[in-house]
Amino acid sequence: MRRAACLSLAAWVWSAFLAWMSPTACAQASAAQQPSAYSLSVDKSYSLPFGAREPFLPSNAETDNGQFIDPKSFLPAEYCGHCHQQAYAEWRQTAHANSFRAPWYIKNVNLLKDGKGIQFQRHCEGCHNPISLVSGALTPNSPVYRKKMDDDGVTCTVCHSIQKVDAYGTGSYVIAQPAVLIDDAGKPMYGQVSDKEILTHLDWHDRAEMKDFYHGSDFCAVCHKAALPRELNGYKWQRAIFLSDEWQQSSFAKQSPLPFYVKDRVSTCQTCHMAAEAIVSREYGSVPGKFMSHRWLGGNTLLAKYYGYNEQLQKTIDFLRNQVLNVDLFGIQRNGGALIAPWGSEPFTAEPGDDLTVSVVIQNKGIAHSLVPEQRDFYQCWVQFEAKDGTGRMLMDSGGVGPGGELDPRAHSFTNRLINVNGTLNALHQVWDTRVIAYNNTIQSGRSQIVRYEFQVPKDAVGPINVTATVNYRRFNQHFIDWAMEKHTEMPEVEMAVRTRTLALGANAATPPESEDNPDWMRWNNYGIGLLDAQQYAASARAFEQVARLRPDYADAHTNIAVADFSWERYNDARGNLEKALALAPHNARALYYLALVERVQGHLDAAIADLLEVAAQFPRSRDAHRELGFSFYQQHKYQEARAEYENAQSIDPDDLSAHYILSIVYRRLGMKQQAAQQAAEFADQKADPTANVYALEFLRTHPDVASESVLWHVHSNVTGDAAAAEGGSGN
Repeated sequence: MRRAACLSLAAWVWSAFLAWMSPTACAQASAAQQPSAYSLSVDKSYSLPFGAREPFLPSNAETDNGQFIDPKSFLPAEYCGHCHQQAYAEWRQTAHANSFRAPWYIKNVNLLKDGKGIQFQRHCEGCHNPISLVSGALTPNSPVYRKKMDDDGVTCTVCHSIQKVDAYGTGSYVIAQPAVLIDDAGKPMYGQVSDKEILTHLDWHDRAEMKDFYHGSDFCAVCHKAALPRELNGYKWQRAIFLSDEWQQSSFAKQSPLPFYVKDRVSTCQTCHMAAEAIVSREYGSVPGKFMSHRWLGGNTLLAKYYGYNEQLQKTIDFLRNQVLNVDLFGIQRNGGALIAPWGSEPFTAEPGDDLTVSVVIQNKGIAHSLVPEQRDFYQCWVQFEAKDGTGRMLMDSGGVGPGGELDPRAHSFTNRLINVNGTLNALHQVWDTRVIAYNNTIQSGRSQIVRYEFQVPKDAVGPINVTATVNYRRFNQHFIDWAMEKHTEMPEVEMAVRTRTLALGANAATPPESEDNPDWMRWNNYGIGLLDAQQYAASARAFEQVARLRPDYADAHTNIAVADFSWERYNDARGNLEKALALAPHNARALYYLALVERVQGHLDAAIADLLEVAAQFPRSRDAHRELGFSFYQQHKYQEARAEYENAQSIDPDDLSAHYILSIVYRRLGMKQQAAQQAAEFADQKADPTANVYALEFLRTHPDVASESVLWHVHSNVTGDAAAAEGGSGN
């Protein structure tokens, strides 16, 4: 088992072990590892509903020796602030410092505690309140005093006491009793050591507080990746948040050949969320003149406003506006006709009485994970679209916020919908009751989404017509925050990106590019990506053909056409375009990857394996390359080779579903029955439940206002009657 052993079993094993050892070794081991009086006292009344060897489930957290840790061992953040004044001041304003005390979090987690018991709260607190978890406080009638740990949340000595991490998430770390110094003999020094002693032994302090993995995204992944296990929901394993996986497969990580765009350099979580900044107060833990920010800027605008952290709020708003999105009013259709695009580069005519459909392309260009990330079911990010004539008359308004703070239910939102067994929405973030996601409209890193708006130009309209698309963000939807705060609560609303274009009534000539415009080839490329993700394969291929025409030197244009062809099962066409891409960029890993898929479909397994081996050599952490290699070897009955590749894939993503399935077969054929049974069990637990779709259908049936959002291709329209019907069937 990967998790800590419970203390009752640990104490018995320990006593037997000591009886077996020599007296000298016994004394040494006893001093280092014998269960502490604190651990034994907690163990007497600690509840173990998930098994005698699983004290921290449904969190994946462990302690280094299997014991509970006295909460007094975790020094207060103020102590660290003696020398790290800037880090302390910034930390105090963050979501980490306030991870447990925010009232909306407490209200939500109390739903879980009141409904299922405090033991289930361990799933949340492994990340939100690690000290309460590892101290054994999360058990009925616990005597552990929690006020300080609740107020400090993820404090300094939590992160800096983590000894080991893995890729499972949901708190998948190993934590030890905090030590301020570790001497040259490896002996830790616990408790409050004087500033003078620390400054005298900075190397000892560094040894105690820093690990190499603190600088990488794997460290953040232990909490910013999570699943809902069977122990929590009594149902099955379900994916929850997977930011680290999204990052690992994005262009920012440079570990996968598959992103549509290539970044100049690697960016980790720390690159964006702990960017170097100037030192403004005493801060010993920094390189000369620069300090790695401990603000961890993200999207938590409400917390900063609620606690009056004005500097944090403004920096968060600036962070959200820092060119992470691109909004392109890409094209326009008149009366259901052909798409005129890119808007601005092509002339067109618009007249009073016309039905106009505007295609807005939203590109997630600057985020290494999805828009929006994490608890996307109750965060709120949406498109507001407005069209006004020359008098200011509103011709269309989609995505507005009403006087009570409620968002237009038909707004195009980057969200998902969590549905329970009653076919109703888990509107209060009761993730433990989720059975299915009705739809997911989030945008992955480097990809685009097309949002279409149709409106009618009145016959008496006065030109010009101004069209504006804005992507707005606020921390929660109004329903949730009003419930959590037990009163109406206004939240900061951030305009993340906005774009306006003006069209005349009559002739509209082509105009020079505006400062906000990407080059035309990139505008077509982003549009093609949006079509591809909307499964509009023929239209996507045509869009990418425009890219190839505008940039004949761009190998990825031909690869993109091939991806659309492959998705459309036009394998010969896909091969031809991949050969064009490889003629422009020999050994291009992205083109080789898709060529291998084509070769395998066409029965050329040796050629597919050769290409995939080259891809894996260029990108050794490409889970896709290892997975496809594994399947190709499996088809050839080369089970040892298949096993190695799928185990490689699992080292990157332990939750790879196809790896569970194929390994359950491969292990069995290699005579590894126990491993085969384990993989089969994990596959059965993690695969989608096909019967759960009925709950999604029930929700969509009773919510026609949002049902269209579950359709990959749809139009937001205020046109009624025959015109709307004609437009709805026009396609691309």
